[in-house]
Formats: sequence, C-alpha cells, structure tokens
Amino acid sequence: LFMFWNLGSIFFLLLLANGGTDAHPTRPESLISVTLTKVHLHDSANEHPVISHQRAVNRGLRRYARMTGNPEPTIGELRKNMIDRVLTIPPAELEKRFYRGGVNMILEYLNLNRSNLLAGTHSAGNHAQSLDTTVGSTSGSGSISLAIEGHDLGYMGIFEIGTPPRKFQLLVDSGSADLWVGAEGCQADDGGSCGNHSFLGPNSSSTYKDLNQTWSIQYGTGAVTGRVVQDSISIAGLNLPAKQFGVALNESSDFTSDFIPFDGLLGLCKWNILSRQGVPTLVDDLYSAGLIPQPITSYKLPRFADNKNDGELTFGGMDPSKFDVNTLVTVKNKSRLGFWEAALDSVHVNGVDMGWTNRTLILDTGTTLIIAPAKATALHGAIPDAKKDGNTWTVPCTLTTPVVFTIGGMKFPMNPRDIAFVPVDQNNATGTCMSGISEGNPGLVDTQWLIGDVFLKNVYMSTNVATDEISLAIPT
Repeated sequence: LFMFWNLGSIFFLLLLANGGTDAHPTRPESLISVTLTKVHLHDSANEHPVISHQRAVNRGLRRYARMTGNPEPTIGELRKNMIDRVLTIPPAELEKRFYRGGVNMILEYLNLNRSNLLAGTHSAGNHAQSLDTTVGSTSGSGSISLAIEGHDLGYMGIFEIGTPPRKFQLLVDSGSADLWVGAEGCQADDGGSCGNHSFLGPNSSSTYKDLNQTWSIQYGTGAVTGRVVQDSISIAGLNLPAKQFGVALNESSDFTSDFIPFDGLLGLCKWNILSRQGVPTLVDDLYSAGLIPQPITSYKLPRFADNKNDGELTFGGMDPSKFDVNTLVTVKNKSRLGFWEAALDSVHVNGVDMGWTNRTLILDTGTTLIIAPAKATALHGAIPDAKKDGNTWTVPCTLTTPVVFTIGGMKFPMNPRDIAFVPVDQNNATGTCMSGISEGNPGLVDTQWLIGDVFLKNVYMSTNVATDEISLAIPT
C-alpha cells in the first residue's frame, strides 16, 4: 500500500519550479524540499514551433520503440521526418522569424542534399553538417536549430555529490533506471570536451571510488559510456555515504553542449530489470538505508502556464496536499520490462467512447508528448476542426473538447491546453495548434501507448517498487 505523510515519515520533496516559491498552505512543515527548474534544451526564441514539435515527436518515437520492444526508426527516417516538416514552413515565415543572412542557404542545403540526408550521409562538402546540431550561420549573426530530436521540456533538481559535497543538476526520468553524472576528463563523441558542466572524480572528491566496472546506455536522445563508481550523495541534508552510480567518460553531443543545463540523469524505473549499471536506484537505496518508510516515488508535474510553482518529486510516500484523496486509485504495474505501465480502461472524446480496450500506458516523465499507434490517433476525428497533415495533427488553440482517460475505474480528464501543444504561429495564440498526441511508427503493436508530460501534468502519479504498483489521482 502507498503510505501517506505522517509525523513519522520522511519525504524528499524536489520542487519542480520555474523560480521563486509558492508554499501550499496545508503543506506539512517537516517536508524537506529542494528546488528544481524547468528544462529548455534549445533556444526556443529562434526556433519555429513546427521544428520544436518534430523534435519532441522524433524523440518520443525512439523511446516508444525501445520501450515496446519494436524496431527503432533509423537516423535516416528521423532526418526525413524533420526535413519534411521544415519544408512545410513557408520561406517567408522562416525569413520573418529567423533570417540573419542564413535561412536561404539552409533551405537550399535541405533541398539540394535531401537524398543524402535521408540516407543518413553527409556529402555536401563544407556545408554538410549533422542535423543533430545547429545548421546555419555560425558567425554569431544567428542560426536556426534543426536538431532532429531532443529534450524539449523536463524537470531537474540539485543533488550534492562527493566530499566536499558539490551541487549537480540531475534530470528526473521515470523511463530509465540509472543515475549518472559526467566524469572528470569526460569527452564528447566528437573528441571535444563535455561542456560547461559539473564533473566528478578523484580530484574533486576524497570519497570517490572507482569500482572497476564499465557501463553504457542509449536513450531516446543521446548515449553515454563510462564506469560504475561509489561516492557520497546528499538530498536535502540526508546522506547516502556509499551510493553506487555511474560516471560518463564519453557523452554524445546531446548532453555536452554548454546550453544543456543539467549535469546528469536520475532514472527511477525498476533497476533489477533495466539498470545498465546493475545497481539499485536512488529510491531503493534510500529505503534500504532506512531513510524513507517505503520505496515509493511520487510525481506532481506542474503546468507552468498556471504559475503555481507547485511541482514536486517525493521519495517515501505521497503528499496528500497535492491531490484529491477521493480520486486515488492503485493499479498493478503491467510492464515485464521494468517500466511503469498501467492498464487503460477506456478513452472518451467529447463524451464518445472510442471503444479501445486491452490497451496499456507506459508512463514516462522523460517524454514530452503522447505517442500512440496510428489507429489510436483517430481520436482526433472526434475533435471538431482537428486536421491531419502527413503524420501530424493540428487542433484549434481554443480547444475545449474534453478528452478523458479512464484508469483503474477513475476518469482522468486532460486539460485541453495540453492537447493544444503549441501554436503553429506564435503570433496567433487563438489560431491553429499542433496536437500533443502524435502517431507512432506504422506496424507497431496498437495496444501500447507512450504517455508523456502532456498527460502526466493532469495526474498525481506514484510508483511503489515493493508492491509493483502505480497510484494515480487528480491533482489539486
């Protein structure tokens, strides 16, 4: 059973805030808090929303394939997805938004080298650059980001590691099971440095111990390889003096750029199945050390447009001040692969039952959108004025149509603002928006969905390693 807060329980609350404080009036004073910040990994001010949306889709497709055991889309397929979307943007709109002397060159490059890019090769001489990085002017006069995939939004917090303790920003991910930070001497896959981040090693920590074991992992975006080590980790004043985790000796460019604001990653799936390091997760070790009453992790993801600064990550139990206790349901975890996966009872759109049964939902804070099989995205057909262009759906930005997921017998409505993900034209917030629900690759099984933050912001989610259960409630 999930344990609520009481005077004998210790929780670690990691506030997922955009800055400042906004204390809940009924929040227990004994809860221990650490501020987390919103993650923007690309300069969205110079990025067309169509490109931002496609990056989120591409990343979701790769995570979806990996989590469901299906073949991953190739780099060529992901490049094709991005190029096709870029070429739908009117050149005049691109110039109005991005032109610094380089947009015409970018469009010419994409068109002239389309066949090579689709094949995943680069043979355009000095103009050929990976679409994983910025393509365009590099003179400082401005550029347009064309990353084929990337983290759009996330939640990260400060953890103190080593002796003396130093602060590391870790990205919170319920879809993986390893904790890692960059190692001293870390190198990028292109031979350069791992950027302006915090690193860990014997030169910075007197309690650092190399366990002489290598590890590696591939995410939906990026990859790292390194060694398993042991060192001290502190969370809100409480300490694990000999926590085992990973350091990255080599990181792909997805993690090394200076604009990447986090120093590592905190995975919270089932470690005995998914961990590439072969060591327990942070929540497991906190429980084994007697620092928390149950191996439970609870998530309250904030909707930043609400300006409430009320997000939190809780270790050890659930904070009843963050959800309506009358809506709480607990279901068994359906995943045999170590993820957190709940059975879906039904989906209603505008009051109409879509007739989908025997579906499951992989709940992943590391994914921005909902990635569903093509048949499932037919729910857009029940949304007035929704339109499909290729594999992309758009909906009115003023959407009011209710979309309701039923899980464990409880109805969980999505806020229409989360379905209307981002305006196609950011100067017209009441026009057309790209949908937060996207199609998976054709041929994938139609019984599993990958559920990202656009839905998870509408629930309070809690996972229990000991009972292998998931609890959901409507947040307050």
